[in-house]
Amino acid sequence: MGSSAGPVRILIADDQADVRSAFRMILDVQPDMVVVAEAADGAAAVAEARRLRPDVVLADIRMPKLDGLEVTRQLADECKVIVVTTFDLDDYVHTALRYGAAGFLLKRSGPVLLIEAVRAAMAGDALISPQITVRLLKHMALPGAEPKPGPGAAAAAAALTTVGPAEELTTREREIAELVADGATNAEIGAGLFISPGTVKNHLANIQRKLGARNRVGIAAWVWEQAAGIR
Repeated sequence: MGSSAGPVRILIADDQADVRSAFRMILDVQPDMVVVAEAADGAAAVAEARRLRPDVVLADIRMPKLDGLEVTRQLADECKVIVVTTFDLDDYVHTALRYGAAGFLLKRSGPVLLIEAVRAAMAGDALISPQITVRLLKHMALPGAEPKPGPGAAAAAAALTTVGPAEELTTREREIAELVADGATNAEIGAGLFISPGTVKNHLANIQRKLGARNRVGIAAWVWEQAAGIR
């Protein structure tokens, strides 16, 4: 993996050549990152990811053949998938989180957030554009909110159904889950609660097991659901 054996290896998947080029220029100049491939559609992204085994895949949410949701579902167990979108509020966002996305960015977020999202994913954290967080919360709070018609709508509807934890979270675990949903890193959580980063990791492992969450983004999604009163 790039975190221990050289630069982070990145695959960029987007049907717009200018977007791929812009992302490549931003990432390739980072000393700890290298773009190893580009893909213009989701099927090619999955094939290239399985051939090259990159550390991180940046996937546009709307692509030909396979959309970013399906790319995330197929690759989330094999690498870090960061989903990017042009939409402030997209009913597919929640599905991507459920499928194990390691980050979610608006394309207009700028180069700094793009770079930090890659580094956060490699560190086991997740960066989500603040605008998306706010809009997702507002959307989830709307009574009777449903996914819009279109590809993946059925999957999005299923993902919006909350499944309760297999085992109740402890008070400390809930506290940590809420901090994760606020975007805090392990180091920030540890400093705020006066516990070691190792203890934070242990708590997060227990929380993921109880919630059936793949990563900290799944934990955040669960907290948002609870805050919005989704059952």
